[in-house]
Amino acid sequence: MIRRVGIVAKRGLTAATPDLVRLIEWLIGRNVRPVLETETARLLEGGSAVPTAAREELPGEVDLIVVLGGDGTLLGIADRIADTGSDIPILGVNFGRLGFLTEVTLPELLPALESVLAGTAVVHERAMIRVTAQRGDRALAEHVVLNDVVITRGTISRLIYLAVYVDDLFVTNVKADGLIIGTPTGSTAYNLAAGGPIVHPDVEALLITPIAPHSLGNRPIVVPGHATIAIRAAAEAGRGEIYVTFDGQTVVPFETGDELLVRPAERPLRLVGSPTRGYYDTLREKLRWGDR
Repeated sequence: MIRRVGIVAKRGLTAATPDLVRLIEWLIGRNVRPVLETETARLLEGGSAVPTAAREELPGEVDLIVVLGGDGTLLGIADRIADTGSDIPILGVNFGRLGFLTEVTLPELLPALESVLAGTAVVHERAMIRVTAQRGDRALAEHVVLNDVVITRGTISRLIYLAVYVDDLFVTNVKADGLIIGTPTGSTAYNLAAGGPIVHPDVEALLITPIAPHSLGNRPIVVPGHATIAIRAAAEAGRGEIYVTFDGQTVVPFETGDELLVRPAERPLRLVGSPTRGYYDTLREKLRWGDR
């Protein structure tokens, strides 16, 4: 049962203020307690009497989180839900162009919430991945991500040399501007821009996509979703700056000899779907399929 609803808006999204007020009043009118993310509360003039919680703490305080913004805002919340070991759902509302993740439009917000409270909403389960960056026996960083983990060069434009392993079996050496390890959900993000395939979110798979590969032989590959992928920075990588980015939210340096381990996460993210639109509808609209 949904008793407490967390509300997160994109930082600085003042256009959301009237909708925040309307959403809070709507929830209170149905005896549901709203909890505002701390920075979101600042969007309300004069503050608010509604309880607040820091973004890191919010998943442990509520039964559902409503995100007002775009896919980037939702990704930041999804990663925090995973970090807390919670399985609460997210309802993503897009401000601006329709998002692949924030697929509920503003006019659909209250009907979608109504269906969640009634227990009739369509809730999609999206596979996530647990990614660990290691230097010897020491973990540099570990995050659970929804879309992808990306290895790229820093300020100097040089090729990156990486060795790719799947379930301890050597696959290939990659010479490219970078490498993306993505989920099916992330297949329509950076992976798509880099020439990778679109994979339906219900498919159990992981995607390995080189970014601007030096060799035409380095092509995207789809591997089983239960696989463990290891990426190692080869000696030829040199001393140039290389970075690992987790869902576009967190960045750590990656040096020769470091290893990136990608495994399936323990639980999926639960994402409330649009009451009027399915996955293929979103693809057609975002990718302009059928336009002449």
